[in-house]
Amino acid sequence: MNKSYLQAISYYFPKQCLSNEMLSEMHPEWSVDKISAKTGIFKRYITALDETAGDMALKAAGKLIEEYHINKKNIDYVILCTQSPDYFLPTTACIIQDRLGLNKNCGAMDYNLGCSGFIYGLGLAKGLILSEQAKNILLITSETYTKHIHPLDKSSKTIFGDGAAACLVSFNHSSSFWNAEIMDFSYFTDGAGYDKLIIRNGAMRNKSVGNSIDVYEDDTFLSNDDYIYMDGKAIFDFTSFEVPKLLNENLQKNKLQINDVDLFIFHQANKYMLNFVRNRCNIPEDKFYINLKDGGNTVSSTIPIALKRASEESRFKKDSKLLLCGFGVGLSMGAIVLNF
Repeated sequence: MNKSYLQAISYYFPKQCLSNEMLSEMHPEWSVDKISAKTGIFKRYITALDETAGDMALKAAGKLIEEYHINKKNIDYVILCTQSPDYFLPTTACIIQDRLGLNKNCGAMDYNLGCSGFIYGLGLAKGLILSEQAKNILLITSETYTKHIHPLDKSSKTIFGDGAAACLVSFNHSSSFWNAEIMDFSYFTDGAGYDKLIIRNGAMRNKSVGNSIDVYEDDTFLSNDDYIYMDGKAIFDFTSFEVPKLLNENLQKNKLQINDVDLFIFHQANKYMLNFVRNRCNIPEDKFYINLKDGGNTVSSTIPIALKRASEESRFKKDSKLLLCGFGVGLSMGAIVLNF
C-alpha cells in the first residue's frame, strides 16, 4: 500500500515587528506584562503594505528548496492554504508555480481555510499521493490577517501575526529528510458557527466596503463589518468542548493512547486557551508544545512553524509519534498523527 511522508518544513516572517511594548503604547490600559501573561506572545510580525500572502509563500517555498536542497523538477503539485489570496482569481498557487520556476506539468490550487488549514492540507496531499496523482507536493500556508484587523481592535492585534510555512510531502523515503509518515485523520465541522470569526464585507455576498460604521459597547470598540470580527468566547467554548472529543477519536483511529504519543502540537492560538485545552485533554505538560513568544498566532502556519521549532529544539526524534490538531474559523477542526 502506498504511503505519504512529511519530509521538511521552512517558514518565513515579514521584517516589520509589533512588540508588546509597542502595543502597550497604543493601548495604555493594557500593560506589557498583561499582554504577555495572557497570550504568551511577546512579538508578532506584520506584512508591509505591498507584501501579500503570495509574496510570503514564495519566500517560504524558496527557503525550503534552498535549505533542504530540493530539486524543483521533482515537485509535481503546489497547494496553498490562505484566506488572503493575491487576487479573487486566478489562484495564487498558479502564480507561485511560475515564479518558483516549477515544471508546467504541475498541479496548482488554493484552498480557503484558517487555523485547521495545515491539517487539511496534509490530508489533501496524502490523498493526491495515495491516488497516484502526485509524488512530491509543495504544501504552503500563508496568511496576512493583520491586514484585516481594525486599528482599534486591540484584542485581535495582540494575538494575530503574519507568516508563511512551506512543506514537502512525498511518496517515498529519503535519507535527506524527516520521513514522517502521515497516519489517519479526524475532522470536525460546525458551520452553524461560521459568523463567530468572520469578515462580512468584501466578497460576493456583501461586496461593498468602506461604508460600515464602528460598533462600540461601553466605549470599547466591538466591530466593523469591513474587518475581522471574532467572538472570543464562542471560539473558546468550541475549542474547549470539541478538541478533547476529536483528540480521543483520532487516538482511537490510530490505535494509540495518550501515553503512546511523544509530543502534542496544537494550533498556537494563545497560551491561556492552549493550557486550558491541555488540561481538559489530560495531556502531560512535558508532552505539550507551546511556542508563541516569537510570531504569535499566524493562523494556518502556527502548526508547521511550531513543528519546525520543536525539531530544532530536539523535542522529538526518530520513532517518535506526534499528534497535531488545528481548530478555529469555520468552525473547523482537524487532527492527525505523524509517525517519525
